[in-house]
Amino acid sequence: MIARIWRGTVRLADKERYHDYMKRTGMEEYRDCKGNRRVTLLRRDLEDCCEFLFLTLWDSYDAIREFAGDDIQKAVYYPEDEQLLLDRGPKIEHFEVLEVQSPPEARRGGSS
Repeated sequence: MIARIWRGTVRLADKERYHDYMKRTGMEEYRDCKGNRRVTLLRRDLEDCCEFLFLTLWDSYDAIREFAGDDIQKAVYYPEDEQLLLDRGPKIEHFEVLEVQSPPEARRGGSS
């Protein structure tokens, strides 16, 4: 399994708008991609902006290529990204996922 990580920043005033926009664009597209196992969207407020981080898990590099194209180091952007993003972040990062563990409560289906 491969983890794909992208970061970008928006104005603090645009953070809710960008989150809603990503739910309608990126999150939906990732969800529908063959070979995508999970999409996690994170955000944090910084002094003068808000940083978003997409962490996606994929079956293979080939699955990522089907989504992103031959150059998997390039991010996939959507029409309003140019208007909303202050910084599109550095190139995409990829990591091999070696292990994923859940706490015992999650494996049992939660606590009583």
